[in-house]
Formats: sequence, C-alpha cells, structure tokens
Amino acid sequence: MAAEHWKAPAGLQPRPEDYAFDLERALSSVVGLTAHVSPDAFTAETLGTDRAGHGALIGEEGLVLTIGYLIAEANAIWVTLPDGRIEAGHVLAYDHESGFGLVQILAHVDLPALKLGESSEAALGERVIVAGAGGRRRSVAARVVARQDFTGYWEYMVEDAIFTAPGHPNWGGAALIGGSGKILGIGSLQLEQEDEKASRGHVNMIVPIDLLKPIYQDLITIGRRRTPPRPWLGVYAADVNGQVVIVGLSSRGPANDAGLRVGDIVLQLAGSPAGETGRFFRALWSLGPAGVEARLVVLREGRTLEVRVKTADRAGFLVAPKLH
Repeated sequence: MAAEHWKAPAGLQPRPEDYAFDLERALSSVVGLTAHVSPDAFTAETLGTDRAGHGALIGEEGLVLTIGYLIAEANAIWVTLPDGRIEAGHVLAYDHESGFGLVQILAHVDLPALKLGESSEAALGERVIVAGAGGRRRSVAARVVARQDFTGYWEYMVEDAIFTAPGHPNWGGAALIGGSGKILGIGSLQLEQEDEKASRGHVNMIVPIDLLKPIYQDLITIGRRRTPPRPWLGVYAADVNGQVVIVGLSSRGPANDAGLRVGDIVLQLAGSPAGETGRFFRALWSLGPAGVEARLVVLREGRTLEVRVKTADRAGFLVAPKLH
C-alpha cells in the first residue's frame, strides 16, 4: 500500500489518554518530505531518484530534522504540512557519520517544534511513539525493545541505537517521541527480528537524538561537522562466518579503482586482523582522516594478496545542495 494511503491499525495508534503531554500538538510537528534527485547523482543508483519520508520540526523557523538518505543530493525538496499545504524546502546538511539530515522550509510555518530530549529516556521497555506525517492514524504506539550498536554494510555505524516494536512500515525520517513529549531519535530502517520463540517481527532502528547535539551548531552554520571527514572505501561489506566479505562496490569509489573485487575476504587492515564488520570499520576510521591509505590483505579465489586503497571523503562524491 502506498505510504500516503497507509494508516496504522486502530489498536496500534497512540491514544491521547496514555500520555502526559499534548499528543496532537506533538504529532503536528511531524511533516512529510519528498525529494527528487537527478538520475546521474551518485546516490541515484542505490537510493532512487524519487524519495519520500518524514521529518520533525525542531526549530521555530521551519527547521526539519530527518534521515539523511532521503535528501542526499536532492535538487528539489517538498514539505507537506499537517494542513495539507506543500512548501519548498532546502537541504541544509547531511551528516554521514550519524545519518541525520536537516531541511529548511522556505516559507513561514506557524507550527510547534519538538524539543530535543535525552536518548537515555528511551530505556528498554519504555513506551514511545514512532510518528509519521499525518497524525495519530499514521503513527505507532511502540516500546523500546533493544539498545545496541548497529553496523550498516555501507560503512556506517550507530552506537547505542534504539530499536522499537512493533515496526512502523514507513519508517524513514519518522520521529521517535518519548514519554516527555520530546524527540528522542529519527527512524532509519526497518529490520526483521527473531525472538526466543523463533517468531519473526519487524522492528525500527532509530538514530538517537544525542548524536545530533554535539554537531548541531556545525550543521546549521556550515552544513557539516567541523572535524575531518572519515576515510571511505566505497565498499558494501557483510559478516560471513566471522569474516568481512566484500559483497558490493561503489562503481565510482576508491576501492573499485584500487582493484578490490566482490567476493574478496578481508583478512587484515593495516597489519591487524580485520575481524567482523564493526571492528573493521572502526579500525578503518582510526587510520586518520579521509585520504589516508588503507592497506588491506584479502583472500581471493584461494590466493592472498595486498590491495592498497587511497581512501576518500564520501561527501565529495555527492552533488552539493543548491538554494533555489
């Protein structure tokens, strides 16, 4: 079912009487986002050219917090307000390390903004709301079911990520609202999880709001964090029997240019065992800023060989946003 027609079953929708804050006011801070990206953009092949999701107003002047992959390289952003109005937006920032994105609405909006909460409020078992644009009928009353690190195969990691259930099917950019009525995180993914009874269910992975606070001023003033960018290989990596296996390559990325191949098993990085993907990515990022050489030892078709990759700044491959 298309996202614009989807609504949560009545039993999953949040009820005003279950919360000590003004539920309707809080949900009115969640807006819809649509983005168009040029077909020749770096992310078009993997993320598509037309993207849709949500965002949360966190500033009285129309500042919207969302998940960055929705807006990466967008040449047009449209924001759907709770009353149905559609306004143009501008990409302010996309932080690759956290995954957060910021959009500025290019019109005056008289809507409440969600205050930033503390991610620690999202404790195991805590009652929360995963809120999509469209109010109660497009939001899910959920609970926190896990707090743990999340490693993404695209050279991404979130420490102490928040996992909620039941899963919201239109999770991208959805706001995680805690019992205080404050925003605790932004929805990034839907994952399948198996419990101890071997039954499967969907959970949402939420990027904790505390990751935004140290970089917030940097993002709204210069559009990026001030610290040097992490080194990026341009690989998609998976754990197979405790080893890092290259399952994909960015066609324009440095690893592809250096001769790394799909199917290579990474044995070592900079002379140390690669371990699993989380350890491998941490070790890569510890080598220095983007541009540093990564010396890999890989197993390929029964042969061991060394591949040296001059890492890059991932952001340098993306089309920068333009103010229309």
